[in-house]
Amino acid sequence: MRILAIGAHPDDLEYGCGGALLRHVQRGDQVHLAIVTDGSQGGDPELRRQEQREAARILGAADVRFMAYPDTRFECNRETIAAIEGVVRGVDPGIVYTHYVDDTHQDHRQVARAVVPAARSVPSLLHFEGLSSNGFSPSVFVNVGRVLHQKLAALEAHVSQVARTNIEGMSILDISRAATSFRGIQGRVRHAEGFVPSRYFIEL
Repeated sequence: MRILAIGAHPDDLEYGCGGALLRHVQRGDQVHLAIVTDGSQGGDPELRRQEQREAARILGAADVRFMAYPDTRFECNRETIAAIEGVVRGVDPGIVYTHYVDDTHQDHRQVARAVVPAARSVPSLLHFEGLSSNGFSPSVFVNVGRVLHQKLAALEAHVSQVARTNIEGMSILDISRAATSFRGIQGRVRHAEGFVPSRYFIEL
């Protein structure tokens, strides 16, 4: 199966669904990443691309597509929906992962809004949790215990972002460990990622 994960910025995917992507790779699925903005509000865009490529290598992704829209200025409109739909058609995935629409970051909200129509033909569309998600209540869980160290290594590849959490004394690695522990408790395992489905198609 081909899998497509669409994030607003470099490092969003590693935090939100990095463990699930690693599990997909382990079972032989082909994982593709798409980064919608250039990440320039978080640092040098070329450095952030380099970090994203290294994170993709750790995840075992087949490729990374950089759409390079201006950071914090992405808008859901006819043009951007069509651009994302072009990526979806190019990959032809069975599952798309993207942001949760209720989020305090405008890029996350707008990307989620654009992906819903752009991925309307995809069997499964799952929304992941971000640092700035609101009211996130997952009903689909992926056990990421056996790949947690790789998920954290992929996050750590975004060296310029590790300490940029606005929470004193906590790195993105600390927060990710805590989040996977909490979602794991909800899913009755040690470590999990949680997802809110727009659609979730089960093959029987």
